[in-house]
This record gives sequence, structure tokens and C-alpha cells, in this order.
Amino acid sequence: MRKIPFALILSLYAHILFAGEGDYAINKIQADLIKNANVIKRMEECRFEILGLGKSRYYHKYALTILNENGERFAGETLSYNKLREIKSFEGTLFDENGKKIKSLKKSDIRDLSGVDDISLMDDTRIKSHNFYHRQYPYTIEYETVEQYNYNLFFPNWSPYDGEKMAIMQSAITIVAPADFPIRYKAFNYQQEPVKATEKNMVTYRWEVTNKEAIELEYASPFFTEIAPVVYFAPAQFEVEKYKGDMSSWENLGKFIYSLNKGRDELPEEIKKKVHSLVDDVTDPYKKIEILYDYMQQNTRYISIQLGIGGWQTYDAKYVAGRKYGDCKALSNYMYSLLKEAGIKSNYTLIRNGQSAIDYLNDFPNSYFNHAILSVPLKNDTVWLECTSQSKPAGYIGGSNANRQVLLVDEEGGSTAFTPKYGLEENLQTRNVTAAIDDKGFLQATINTRYKAVQQDYLHGMIHALSRDKQLEFLKKNIDLPHYDIVDFKYTEVRQRLPVLEEKIELVATSYASVTGKRLFITPNIISRAYTKLKPDEKRKYPVYQQFEYHDIDTAVITIPEGYVVEAQPAPVFIESQFGNYSSNVEIQPGKIIYYRELKKFSGRFPSAEYNELVKFYDQIYKADRSLVVLVKKD
Repeated sequence: MRKIPFALILSLYAHILFAGEGDYAINKIQADLIKNANVIKRMEECRFEILGLGKSRYYHKYALTILNENGERFAGETLSYNKLREIKSFEGTLFDENGKKIKSLKKSDIRDLSGVDDISLMDDTRIKSHNFYHRQYPYTIEYETVEQYNYNLFFPNWSPYDGEKMAIMQSAITIVAPADFPIRYKAFNYQQEPVKATEKNMVTYRWEVTNKEAIELEYASPFFTEIAPVVYFAPAQFEVEKYKGDMSSWENLGKFIYSLNKGRDELPEEIKKKVHSLVDDVTDPYKKIEILYDYMQQNTRYISIQLGIGGWQTYDAKYVAGRKYGDCKALSNYMYSLLKEAGIKSNYTLIRNGQSAIDYLNDFPNSYFNHAILSVPLKNDTVWLECTSQSKPAGYIGGSNANRQVLLVDEEGGSTAFTPKYGLEENLQTRNVTAAIDDKGFLQATINTRYKAVQQDYLHGMIHALSRDKQLEFLKKNIDLPHYDIVDFKYTEVRQRLPVLEEKIELVATSYASVTGKRLFITPNIISRAYTKLKPDEKRKYPVYQQFEYHDIDTAVITIPEGYVVEAQPAPVFIESQFGNYSSNVEIQPGKIIYYRELKKFSGRFPSAEYNELVKFYDQIYKADRSLVVLVKKD
């Protein structure tokens, strides 16, 4: 680790932090940085100072030049605050394209809003927000803020890029800590060691990048944090509202979480009696879990509660039993308590939820988590429970929780595990279409589809959130047919460990088949056509990342009008690729067209050099899905 004098670091920091007026002229930006950019980060200085075991301060000053309307999403500043996080200073300045100051931010310009969302019952978070809304491009905004954290559970990460199509002239972070306060860090896409300086009892670390061109995300790119430079920071020891903890290991972090929630699993007597009345006569452990999970779902609902330490500490089981609501922590703890009363061991489990949430770093313990679920280890299996859902079956946690590392918490501390991966055979969609076409091209069709596992997640959420009228609106927007109407539709759910959702749609479509003289042109793939078309790219930079894998099987039986015979039909198609497999076939029977289609989409990471093979794969599917059967009327 390189060392330079402490005084020199501070002088460099001050020189950048107090850059003078005129430094932001557009002509001072290198031409190669403007290429492919919507916004230029002119400068950024982050300074994080450890003031004690449970207190820190974060200084942040940055300037962005907004080149066009596509850069507008970066042009404002928003900070949240609560009893654990204070905003000490919030300043801003607007400059024109020549770097001349137009105006400075006034206190009255800052909006102060509640941070409570629609699903939060109690949340002490508020938001301060500002945007100059200048819109005369190019222009530059500069913000300087100071925040004080009355805890040290979270350290800010340093990620110079705020998003794609942002170029960077300069960005840096400085960490200042007492010599006896160990700082843990892990860098990605940043090759240098931090510059380190020591003076008296303080140690300073500094990371910096300069002159970085804009990143353009490509189709199926890895997550942005895997492409751009980022440094993660974390303490070894910390304190939150007089609760002290250690996250130098997953075991120790788990011990802290366990200590926060210890003793909060006591149930009211009437609930204990209810547990025994429900499951004492049941011998199958999974069936017991299923019964108690269903009871929990029927008698509670999810409401977010985030007050101070309540962001990490659960409300106790008696609170949930009495009020019949709770957040993810409280509901998971309540389910834990129900199972404990039934003699079933379970683990309170922390997870990073979200379809695009990255896995945390197994070799770098930190508080990455934003959600709590429950895991129940059985003799030959583990049952995972999403306790905020009132509709998921026991054992199914959905695509947003699947295939990622989690932290299991018990009296011994924390340990890591993986949630289930829902793969090809789990994410199965089978569709059967029965249709008839007349000599005017008019189509009548009954479409029966079974969606399984992650394939049914979106529709499951829709039917539990929307009225029947809104469901019909959704269907009418998402079926790609010309001039069609839905006559009727129905959804039926099969509540099992890998859930199935059955959909039945009856529809009619005018002019489905094209009529030209004596001929009818029919696309036998009625509603399962693929829409992905990609452009070849010989200069692809990043690996191809396919996260979701699935398996679709389609069969269609289409009755054709009397007096017509087949003049042409598509040849069978079979495509084998590392990205997936596809096959389709048309069979002609008397008065009928029989259409078969099967698609398997594989997940995985593939070299950038093989991207054009993916382009070809999707192009072949696109064409095959639109192949035509030509009928001609007999004389």
C-alpha cells in the first residue's frame, strides 16, 4: 500500500473540493469523454470520517455537466434522513455552458417530503430533494452535502459511475478513521491499492479515478457493478442505538442479528393453543409447516415498519398476533415462533431481494440485505418460506428470492446458504390451442396455458392485485393479434410447492389469416411468437449473461375451411445452441393444421466473442415463429 504525507492529501482534497467558478466550462471537457455520453462527472469528492464506534460523517461534493435531455435523470439530488441519519448541510449551484454561475440553491428551494410509502405503517424516514430543472443544454450542476450517521452498521460504497452513458473526469473517496478502528474494503475493476497516510492517531485511505469514458450497457450484459469500478467498505465493529456488533465474520454478524431478536418469539397463550389444535395430530413435518404457514397467511398481512433500530430488529410475536400485521422481519419471526411451538426448528434468514439484486460477496461479510425470509431444515430437505406473501404456497419463494446466497441466523450465529434455483424443468409453460379459421381469415380460438414456478410469478401477482376488469385490460394490451377481442378468460391456481397457474382464454380475431385471391396465408403459431431481434456486434465488450432459464411447449390444432388444401408448409426447424434449443413442426391432417413448438432457454455466462451466435439463435427463432402455411381453394 503506497504512503504519502497526510498534509499533501488534505491539500489535494481542498484544491478539488473548492474548485473555483469557470472550471466547469464545456470546452474543458476532453472530446473522447463526450463520445457516447449523456452526462459528464466533472469532479466528485467523497469523504467518510469515522467519529466513533457508533457515529460517522459523510461529505459529498460533485459536479455533473448535463449534455442532453437523456442526462436529466442525473440532474437532481435527493437525501433521506431519520433519527439515525441527519442532514447537516445541503448546498447546490447551477452553471451555464461557459462555467458561469447562474444561481445558487436557497433553503426554500429544497423540498422536504415524507419518505413513507403506501405499504408503510410507521417509518420515520423523510426526504430532502432538489432539481434546478434548467433544460438549456449543456449546463452543469454542483451539489455539496454533509450527512451524519448515528450508527456504523453501513458504510457508503464508492461507485464512480452513477449509471450508463456517464463519463468521468474525476471521482475519489477518502476514508478517515482512528488508527485503532479497522476499515475493511474490497475493490472490483480497480487495480491500484489505496493511497494511505497516517498522522498521529488517524489513518486516511484514498481511491481515485480520472478520465473514464462512458459505459454503454449491451444486451444481456452482466450487472453494472460487475463492469464498473466499485469499492465496498465495511467496519469490523459497529454500534447502533447502543447495540454493539461485529461483522468481521458471517458468524459474528449473525450473532448480532440473533441478539437483537432474542426473546421476541413468545406467543400469546391462545395462539399456542391454536398451534397445537392445528398440528398435534399431523405426523408429516412438511404438512405441519404447510398448515401453520397457511394459518399465518390467513391471519396476518404485510405492512412495513421502520423506526430507528426497527429497521433491523423485529417486533415481537405477541405484537404481530395482536395486531395481525408486520413487516418482513416481524412476519418471519412470527412464523418462526409458530413453528417453534410446534417443535419445528427454523432459521431467521436475511436475503437481498429483487430480480436484479447481485449476490453478496461471500468473502466480505457486510450488511447487504434488504429482506427477511425463513428457512426450515428437514431431514432430507429445506423448506423456504416467503412470510410477507398472503398467496404463495409453502416452500415457494418466487423468482425475486431464488438462487442467491443468504445468511441463516440462529443461537450459534450466522452461516451462509443458497436459496433454491428454479431451472428449466421447474419454469415450465405448456400451451394448447384449439382454433378454427374461416375463408375470410376470421379466427376463433381457445387457449389453455399452464404456467409453473417463475413462469407464473407475474400473472400470480396480477390476479391477486387487479380486479377482473383490470385483468382484461392487461390481456388486451399483451396479446399480439390484429383486431381481436377476448370473449372470456379464467385463471385457476394449483397451490403446491411449485405453484401452477392455469389460464383459459377464448378470443376471436378478424383478418387473422391474409386472403389473396384463392389463397389463405396462415401463421400457425398464434400467440407464442418470440419478439427478440438483435443487431450483430463485432466489437462486443462484455460477456453475455442470461439469468433466467425456462422451457415452453406449444401445441395448436387449427381447423381450416372446407374446400381448401395445403399448397405450401414450412419445413421442420431444429436449432441447437449453447444459449438454448428450439424446434417447430407443422403436420397436415384432413381439415386440420397441427403445430408443435418447443423452446428451451439456458442460463449462464458466455464469452463476448459468442454474442453473434446469440444474435443468430434469436433471428432463427423469430423467423421460424412467423412461418406461413399457404392454403389454396380447390376449383
